Amino acid sequence: MNMDQSKIPQATAKRLPLYYRFLKNLHASGKQRVSSAELSDAVKVDSATIRRDFSYFGALGKKGYGYNVNYLLSFFSKTLNQDEMTSVALIGVGNLGTAFLHYNFIKNNNTKISMAFDISENKIGTDVGGVPVYDLDELESRFPADIPVAILTVPAQAAQSITDRLVKLGIKGILNFTPARLNVPGHIRIHHIDLAVELQSLVYFLKHYSTEEKMV
Repeated sequence: MNMDQSKIPQATAKRLPLYYRFLKNLHASGKQRVSSAELSDAVKVDSATIRRDFSYFGALGKKGYGYNVNYLLSFFSKTLNQDEMTSVALIGVGNLGTAFLHYNFIKNNNTKISMAFDISENKIGTDVGGVPVYDLDELESRFPADIPVAILTVPAQAAQSITDRLVKLGIKGILNFTPARLNVPGHIRIHHIDLAVELQSLVYFLKHYSTEEKMV
């Protein structure tokens, strides 16, 4: 199916990996079809939103039948480029970075951290979770042109300067786990994930909103 992916709303695009993960579980269990209501219960997204998300990709299901699990799985696998491996670099092998290296997105068939950088002499030259750790001073000489994404798990005060170096190396996307709000050219995408802010937000909602009110 030919479509302009840039016309898919960003909120919808962010939910696609969630749908894909659940469909993989359904396929593994042998289930042949699924309704939008079942999907809604599993992924905690309301049925109307799921139907709207799927409508951007054409007729993926039939009224009264639901969705064919095998077809949806194959469709979203192609949409999410699951057949293409994307190598990722990690900058900062502290506690959080180390956890990422050991986990290394083992449930994702198409994403893998292939190299890491740090300034600690105790970590440089070692393998963490099977991933080689290099000296951050060697970033420019070791960073390959075919890595489009970097994960930042460094102190906030170092985040912008490292980002500037990554920009010069041609990075296309950054997953930022630091509190710093990074300045980059418009063609580079950044996803900010501030765990402290997310925790504070959760506590706020627990105190001020009823459990019946859901967030999408």
